[in-house]
Amino acid sequence: MCAYLKNTITASAFGKDFLWGVAMAAQQNEGAWNVDGRGPSIWDVFARRQGKIKEGGKPTHACDFYYRYKDDLLLTKALGFSVFRFSISWSRVLPEGMGRTNKEGLAFYHKVIDECIQLGLTPYITLYHWDLPQALEKEGGWTNHNIIKWFARFVTVCAEEYGDKVKNWIVMNEPAGFTSLGYMLGKHAPGKTGLANFLPAIHHTVMATAEGGRVLRALVPNAHIGTTFSCSEIIPFTDTEEDKQAAKRVDILANRLFIEPALGRGYPRDDFKFMEKLEMHNHAWKYTERMHFNFDFIGLQNYFPVVVKYNALMPIIQASEVKAVTRKVPHTAMGWEINADSFYRIIKRFWLYGNVKEIFITESGAAFKDKLQNGVVNDAERINYHQQYLQALLKAKHEGMNVKGYFAWTLMDNFEWAEGYKTRFGLIHVDFNTQLRTIKNSGYWFRDFLQHS
Repeated sequence: MCAYLKNTITASAFGKDFLWGVAMAAQQNEGAWNVDGRGPSIWDVFARRQGKIKEGGKPTHACDFYYRYKDDLLLTKALGFSVFRFSISWSRVLPEGMGRTNKEGLAFYHKVIDECIQLGLTPYITLYHWDLPQALEKEGGWTNHNIIKWFARFVTVCAEEYGDKVKNWIVMNEPAGFTSLGYMLGKHAPGKTGLANFLPAIHHTVMATAEGGRVLRALVPNAHIGTTFSCSEIIPFTDTEEDKQAAKRVDILANRLFIEPALGRGYPRDDFKFMEKLEMHNHAWKYTERMHFNFDFIGLQNYFPVVVKYNALMPIIQASEVKAVTRKVPHTAMGWEINADSFYRIIKRFWLYGNVKEIFITESGAAFKDKLQNGVVNDAERINYHQQYLQALLKAKHEGMNVKGYFAWTLMDNFEWAEGYKTRFGLIHVDFNTQLRTIKNSGYWFRDFLQHS
């Protein structure tokens, strides 16, 4: 066994059919942003705006996965993983977002898929991982009702092109993340703000997620179809009724807003005026059936719990976060609380919806201040993080929750959205000047851990 940190569990404890994988995204890894016919995405444009990305980072080269995919897939295999989750760049296969396809872009993903199959890696394709074609953003992006048919066209192209080889599909990645950060707060691409953008973006994303599932069901025989949700346990700072109600409002937006329509329940109401605005703005009561799709699995992506207190000055939610640093609890380099017990509770929460067939942990990981010294990255904190979270996951499985896989975020350090290149989540260290890959101790830990599966 790996000597970097004593193991408290074994991979075999999860069962022989449990799937172990790594996850990554096109925009964060591929680079080659303007070659072989690829059109610009909203992130290519957003990153050029001064002050939007830390230290001015741009995804123009990222990890150079477009040219180095064979080596990176070999590394994935060498670390012992059996699943490779990746996304398809919408603007690489449809440069204008709709209309003509780009044969070079389509060919690239064929090569990635074929390489996965040759190496014995099962490809899990994410269709939308935040990189909307800029051509569609000019038409309003996720605020335009036509995005539903534009997205259906993209899904159709991918299903027809790769459906004979790929059976595992993830429709949408973290809708609460890209709608709130990109269309309400302006911190992510495309940088829009305000309810006039946020309300339609939410509804069109809900509708497009279900529509994407229906397209896949119709076109891909024996498809295994899921979608992913970011989620955080929302904890009131005090036992006061004001803090409890603040936590309830945040919970609706963070955890319930997207999954409940997908499960056929419609939008959560719970006497929250924001939800009234959402339904009124979008005439949502007309579309409840179209918001529902019977997914084969859901993906959960839980990084930290959120502690909130009542704050009358905050618009809409009247709540503010009490940071982990302030509360002096264990946290990552991004200030995210490390809390495996909370991870267990959020899995249980989603399982108890009752009509969830399978759960995959489609992302799990942590950023720390990794340092490459003498060819070694000793990231014991990350190993400890995964050990704690896997222990909590095993508890969930032992209690009968049908969790089928755990995908580490991420294979290698990459372009971490507005954080740029300084925030490192990878099991493999990347020198972005030379593109040299160095397996971190956490990568070796996973290799040794998975050898005992």
